[in-house]
Amino acid sequence: MFTSKAFRYSTFSALYFAQGSILGYFTALNAIYLRSYDIPMTQVGLFSAIALIPLILKIFLGMLSDRINLFGLGYRKPYIILGLLIQASGQLIFPFVDPATSFALLTVVAFFSLTGMAMYDTCTDGFALDTTPKEDEGTVQGIMVAGRALGIVLISATVGILSYMTNWDAVFLALAIMTLIPIPMVLLLKEPSRPANRTFEWKAFRAFTKKQVVALGLLGILGFIITSGANMLVNPFLQETFGISYMLAGFYAAVWGVGVILGGITGGRLTDKIGHKRSVKGALFASLITVFLIAMIANPLLAWPLVFLFGLAYGYFETVYFATSMGKTDMRIAASMFAILMAVANIGSGIGLAGGGFLSDLVGYQWTFILFACLNLVALPLLPVIFGKKDNRETS
Repeated sequence: MFTSKAFRYSTFSALYFAQGSILGYFTALNAIYLRSYDIPMTQVGLFSAIALIPLILKIFLGMLSDRINLFGLGYRKPYIILGLLIQASGQLIFPFVDPATSFALLTVVAFFSLTGMAMYDTCTDGFALDTTPKEDEGTVQGIMVAGRALGIVLISATVGILSYMTNWDAVFLALAIMTLIPIPMVLLLKEPSRPANRTFEWKAFRAFTKKQVVALGLLGILGFIITSGANMLVNPFLQETFGISYMLAGFYAAVWGVGVILGGITGGRLTDKIGHKRSVKGALFASLITVFLIAMIANPLLAWPLVFLFGLAYGYFETVYFATSMGKTDMRIAASMFAILMAVANIGSGIGLAGGGFLSDLVGYQWTFILFACLNLVALPLLPVIFGKKDNRETS
């Protein structure tokens, strides 16, 4: 068994790599796949929102992990492995369902696959909370965000090449293979014993009555409405406005993913250095500017740097929100509370995906991007509630 910090962080990165591959597909590239069957954008957005419901329901998976040592094998490891296997199975089934004739069944398969992802996601977060000192919270979240973004980059490039050279079946096979990569590392990972002061207690859920935690949840909803909604629309916008190919769309998504990697790594270190409050404020302004500029893209060449900068802002916001959530989490319900904060944020993702699809059909892509950009200003008044009025480096 391996216990070193470097091995743990590498395993977290690999698990988030698997998560990034599946999320990258469903939040950015699935729209292209469904549009190839002439599925309307409103229906595409609804599909994405339903498929991501497990990311909200993972609250209950977190409670399960906090309370039950599965078959005596641990509170985290066995759930992580089971979740990976479920996700891979869903991806192997996916290409056998025709979106044009069996749209509802395809939605069920996507829901099943993402339930597996939600399971190993929340247990990975619980493992990180169990083993990460407070001064490293930004760093470890930056590593996780970067790992997930690397998965997005690779699947984006894979989708572009495979859909152009072969067919979409190969894409789903690649997704399944990427999902299975972390399993050997998880098997070697040593899960620490749980100290008595971290025993699950129902009364710990009173933390959610605190105004700071409520405001943090609202920040997550608004932030992920913006980032997820805008992200889903980038490739369809470029494809339908400039007629870019599937392969080129995949490369745009890959460039975005590189931005997320850098945003996660640098954002994590910056957050540990200057504090969460200043980092959140910076991330909101970066999101506002980059999403607004995407709406102003006049040609596909200009899209390259702007998509990269949007990825940078996306990775920065995710990292600082996740790190702040770690700082607010009661360790007696570590996976449960963190899962709830993530689930609340995923409600925002669902709203952003469904709302983005609806608004793009109603008012067009550009006005939808502008609306998403302006929502960053709505989030700013939440910061004094979360962190206090004094702009210092406190993180809790």
